[in-house]
Amino acid sequence: MTTSDPEPYDAVVLAGGGARRLAGADKPGVVVGGRPLVAWVGAAVASAERIVLVGPARPELPEAIVVREDPPGGGPVPALRAGLTRVRAPWTAVLAADLPFLRPAHVAGLLREAAGRTGAVLVDADGRPQWLAGVWRTADLAEALAGYRSTSLRALMDPLAPRLVPAPADEAPWYDCDTPSDIATASRMIGENRA
Repeated sequence: MTTSDPEPYDAVVLAGGGARRLAGADKPGVVVGGRPLVAWVGAAVASAERIVLVGPARPELPEAIVVREDPPGGGPVPALRAGLTRVRAPWTAVLAADLPFLRPAHVAGLLREAAGRTGAVLVDADGRPQWLAGVWRTADLAEALAGYRSTSLRALMDPLAPRLVPAPADEAPWYDCDTPSDIATASRMIGENRA
């Protein structure tokens, strides 16, 4: 890893899903650890040149450029395609809106790890790539999307051979909140860390 400053990047935050496992709740607005989920992600990419929010406008991210995928709720691939239309930086952070443990240091680390490659993604505790917790060379991602017709994010990103980045054992920046149990666990973990 190099200690040089990361290159400029934009962030695409995907926040338009239906939250089916949360009974259709406004998942990005769910409060975890005293802060809405999308606000945690916004804070993690505060150094981005621009934040592109794919989904409805959010009061938690008033500075974000808001776009909608076609069709709305169409999934992560159409959402990513819509978000990339507003990206201008050479690197793009592609993030889910429900990552309460993602911090600026994780994003900076991904940018450093991606140097000389197409991108870098976090891997979870079981070694699985987390496709909505990574950074990509914008041109490579746009080229891959240009002729892509599938709905699988993994099938889009895996062939780009990103660097797989494990987090420190005591951190879980890849942890997303899909269910009430996930939210309760994240809230408890944040509470314990503040105690």
